[in-house]
Amino acid sequence: MRSFQKLSKPSTLKLKPIFMTFLYDHDIDTLGLHCPLPLLRLKKTLVDIESGEIVRLRATDPAAHLDIGVFAEKTGHLIIQYYTEDDIQYFFIQKK
Repeated sequence: MRSFQKLSKPSTLKLKPIFMTFLYDHDIDTLGLHCPLPLLRLKKTLVDIESGEIVRLRATDPAAHLDIGVFAEKTGHLIIQYYTEDDIQYFFIQKK
């Protein structure tokens, strides 16, 4: 049996989050585009694809997570992953 020592003070080790990479069917690059263009590109793509397919959207618009989050909530599409890396927001969205 393995035993662990309790630390007397918080660790100063900085860990980078690990994100699961999803396979996706469609890729939308909206880098450099501002509201409402990332959302409009997502909507256009979702019209043309089948239920269950996954879209990866990359955005630099700081408000994209708000627009896309509300849109997904209202329409029933599932954001299966969202993260930000180097000022780029990554969304993995599954069509309902």
